[in-house]
Amino acid sequence: MNKFLLIFLMSAYCFAQSSKEKAKTYLIEKNYNKAQQELTTFLEANPSDTEAIELLGDAYGYQKKWDNAVEQYKILKDNYPKNANYHYKYGGALGMKALSISKLKALGIIGDVKQAFLKAAELDEKHIDTRWALVELYVSLPGIVGGSNSKALKYANELQNLSKVDGYLAKGYVYEYDDEPELAEKYYKLAIEVGGSVTCYEKLTNFYETNNQPDKAIGNLEEAQKKHQRNAMHYQIGKVCADYNIQLEKGEKCLKAYLYNHSAKDGVPKAWAYYRLAQIYKHKKDKTEALKWINKAIVGLPEIEVFHDEKAAISEL
Repeated sequence: MNKFLLIFLMSAYCFAQSSKEKAKTYLIEKNYNKAQQELTTFLEANPSDTEAIELLGDAYGYQKKWDNAVEQYKILKDNYPKNANYHYKYGGALGMKALSISKLKALGIIGDVKQAFLKAAELDEKHIDTRWALVELYVSLPGIVGGSNSKALKYANELQNLSKVDGYLAKGYVYEYDDEPELAEKYYKLAIEVGGSVTCYEKLTNFYETNNQPDKAIGNLEEAQKKHQRNAMHYQIGKVCADYNIQLEKGEKCLKAYLYNHSAKDGVPKAWAYYRLAQIYKHKKDKTEALKWINKAIVGLPEIEVFHDEKAAISEL
């Protein structure tokens, strides 16, 4: 009898373990609903497994089921009040919920979001993600409900003490929103000097585009391409050229290079490169070539409305 009971318990344990491991695999594969199902079943038999609770919260979050995610993270932060990451995830899920509901309803939970992030920052002075969350929160909120650029800069400074790249990017972000473009550009450039990642270059490129400085955006993208040798940069250069009707020869060359070297890892479907080429030929008043490329774009992604709008504009040349 004892031997039978031992075998039964061992089998149940192995099943439970395999169920949780399956869920982890599903999360890696981005099959979030399957992961949710596995974890829900697992937790019915193992309701106190903290890893499974967190993973279930993650699975809900990836599916934008914010109420469910909040529920799981709340269990964790209530049971483990000194764990900074649980407070951070709870605040993050609450914050995403706030973005998905009306502004009036969101006002009722912003205080809880802020409190969760502040608690996480207090518990872990090296928690980078929490400090980024606080920077973004204080920048995005109106002053009347607690927004503050000075507080955002406080956490940007803390980020800089932990990671110069993160600190510089955070300061660029704050100054960009505070309408201080010279300071924003300065810190984005410092981030490139210190880090030089694709993300650093993207932030500066986006800043230049937002501030209607396409030539600077193209120059920055060319530097990024030279450093990182990413085919995706060819598309980005072509996009800026097409959008702003500048350096059209360069844009055409880059887009054709993008198409020639295209692979799934580049991210942007070929149809969008066809569309950008159509824009460039439209700017050149070459109706035949423009129609050729916009038709290819429509064949590739027929549901994209802007492609059809572009064809109508080209047809009027």
